Amino acid sequence: MHQSTVQIQKVVVGLDLGDRYTRFCALDVDGEIIEEGRIVTTAKALRRKFEETEPMRVVFEVGTHSAWVDRLLCSLGHETIVANAGKVALIYSNERKHDQKDARSLAELGQFKPRLLHPIQHRSEDTLVARGLIRSRDALVRSRTQLINHVRGIVKTSGGRLPSCSAESFPRKVALHIPGKLKEALDPLLVFIARLNRQIRSFDRRIEQIASEQYPETEVLRQVPGVGPLTALWYILTIEDPMRFTRSRDVGPYLGLVPRLDQSGEQNPQKRITKAGDELMRRLLVGSAHYIIGPFGPDTDLRRWGLRLAERGGKNAKKRAAVAVARKLAVLLHRLWVAGEVYEPLRERIEVAA
Repeated sequence: MHQSTVQIQKVVVGLDLGDRYTRFCALDVDGEIIEEGRIVTTAKALRRKFEETEPMRVVFEVGTHSAWVDRLLCSLGHETIVANAGKVALIYSNERKHDQKDARSLAELGQFKPRLLHPIQHRSEDTLVARGLIRSRDALVRSRTQLINHVRGIVKTSGGRLPSCSAESFPRKVALHIPGKLKEALDPLLVFIARLNRQIRSFDRRIEQIASEQYPETEVLRQVPGVGPLTALWYILTIEDPMRFTRSRDVGPYLGLVPRLDQSGEQNPQKRITKAGDELMRRLLVGSAHYIIGPFGPDTDLRRWGLRLAERGGKNAKKRAAVAVARKLAVLLHRLWVAGEVYEPLRERIEVAA
């Protein structure tokens, strides 16, 4: 919630932000409707509507347009409440959902019970720009993976098999193994994969530059083997303020790396992780975890702990160990960030020796 200089709110406005049009409903101090209608969802239209008015409280849900609308309205002197869409059950449980009713419901909640909106804070504009860069890189990586799988699949259906290799070397190493009858269909894809590789490398250089120049705290996180500039920067951008957590172990649940709970009486079945929070952050942490417990991971306390979990056997033991290591890694990174400590990979051995 962004506080304005006004102590008493005379008017509360609910906005139902749509991709093309936004419905609004303005309530007076008694909760009576004083104006409602529709405006175009553009900065020009919203500025024209709100720049000449007295400071008001404006309520809307988080979504595609909420970040720039939030910044715009705050710059015009209004107080904003950005509602957590998943928590506003009053709107989403309504069987006769209507944009204008949604706008009024938001206004009423914002006037009388703002806590029920579970307000969120938008990230800073610089953070959004850096996150956009990393998400664009991730989109290219996903596209490359799909194309590589497609090429391998087509060759298999013709009775061939392509050699194992990295995504980076794929276009060069498999070119000579493409059956002649498939070259017309697959050679253009190899060219495109090579172009994707070049663009991904360009993104990687830019991400490392941003990490070193704008977020020097990433260096503390990169002390941990398996945590590169991409993972370290995304971790910083996801958490933003490390002091939001009173305990480092709270980061695990925030990132959805803890098992679901479904306890009933004496039954406490093992569940999958909640997968709450940032999906890309989980993928990056699990990727780092696979490196840590993989064949090339250096000897660390975290590696030893993860290998002990994997050795317990059972179906998918290594996968579960990787998720557990990812959770422990998330906690470790937060602790290093807060304390600014030098990472000691074998702290347990040092303590035993002492």
